[in-house]
Amino acid sequence: MINSDPPTSAASADRAVDEIVAQGPSGALALAGIATACVVAMWFAFYLFVFLPRGSLQ
Repeated sequence: MINSDPPTSAASADRAVDEIVAQGPSGALALAGIATACVVAMWFAFYLFVFLPRGSLQ
């Protein structure tokens, strides 16, 4: 192909992977944090808008 990258050796590819892995899973942690925040927000919304208006059980 005209625009393809030149072939790289396995050693340079391994170094590139090692550099990426060394940065850590910041994106995965951010995604997990956002998902947890959404679940907690939905729980509070149900609690405030569904359970509290019904009042206490008798």
